[in-house]
Amino acid sequence: MSRTIYLAARYSRRQELAAHIPAIEAAEWEVTSRWLRGDHQVSDDSLSVEGSPAERERFAREDWGDLRIAKVLMAFSEPPRSTASRGGRHVEFGAALAWNLLVIVIGPRENVFHCLPQVRVFDDFEQSLTLLKSLQFTHCGVAVP
Repeated sequence: MSRTIYLAARYSRRQELAAHIPAIEAAEWEVTSRWLRGDHQVSDDSLSVEGSPAERERFAREDWGDLRIAKVLMAFSEPPRSTASRGGRHVEFGAALAWNLLVIVIGPRENVFHCLPQVRVFDDFEQSLTLLKSLQFTHCGVAVP
């Protein structure tokens, strides 16, 4: 079974998350998040009817597909009410819960869904990396120690 992980966060944190990829890969995980390459920037104007529907749809389909093949979602959160981001990462978080992926939150709990018992919450990336290194796979999915 493949060890695949999707990283979710505000787009403005893309470089921060990309810097974590070498450590994740060293722990023998494949990062599926194509948006981290930097070609998924959508301006507010692009989301309006004047924007390119084909580009918006391509980004959404790529992100959805990347999340769908992952076994783990690692969501980098923000302090509650601290940002007016568009919220795509919240959609990804909800989908991961619905698909029974292992969900890891790095940072503060932003909403009640981050408090569910199946969600693992860590203060920082280094703490979560310890969990990633210890995960074992079963025929049904991920066995969490």
